[in-house]
Amino acid sequence: MDLNKKFTPETWPEHPERATLEGKNKFVGFWLFLGGETILFATLFATYMALKNKGPSGFGFSTQELYQLPLVFVMTLLLLTSSLTSVYAMHHMKNYNFKKMQLWLAITAILGLCFLGLEVYEFNHYVHEGFTFGNSAFSSSFFTLVGTHGFHVAVGLVWITLLIFRNAKRGLNLYNASKYYTFSLYWHFIDVVWVFIFTVVYLMGVIG
Repeated sequence: MDLNKKFTPETWPEHPERATLEGKNKFVGFWLFLGGETILFATLFATYMALKNKGPSGFGFSTQELYQLPLVFVMTLLLLTSSLTSVYAMHHMKNYNFKKMQLWLAITAILGLCFLGLEVYEFNHYVHEGFTFGNSAFSSSFFTLVGTHGFHVAVGLVWITLLIFRNAKRGLNLYNASKYYTFSLYWHFIDVVWVFIFTVVYLMGVIG
């Protein structure tokens, strides 16, 4: 099958991301990759849970006072909304509407960038309060878990930016449809991980 073949909305496959053997291989391979990522984050969560009750050595106040729940709530809304906009993007991809797909992907990237900016602000606040990576085993587990997620968001932002600009003139075809779709899977995955971080780290940390 010609991967660069021009289509119309009527002739575009129902599942373009798996319309070719290469697309199917990417789909399966990416699910295996996400399986490995799940193990990584499960390990980080387990480490954090094991150390959170130890308390930061030499730290003057509790996590109830430390965590900025309103800020984290805004961050959560940004990331969950970006997941929704990526769904809209994939909807337009499956309907062979390249311009609208690109638009919703750009909105997804902007929301993700806002989230990352707020996370940097949050980390900067903690450091100024004296809660640093080397402060204790607890602080190390916190920054490793949340920072690893932030790194994944940054990788996703680079990925989506490259997709948008590299394919701006190429349009939508069976070759890049699977790339857009795997990005969408990745973005949903890091959103789900953040929901767990919001619950396990922040909500449980504030509730006590």
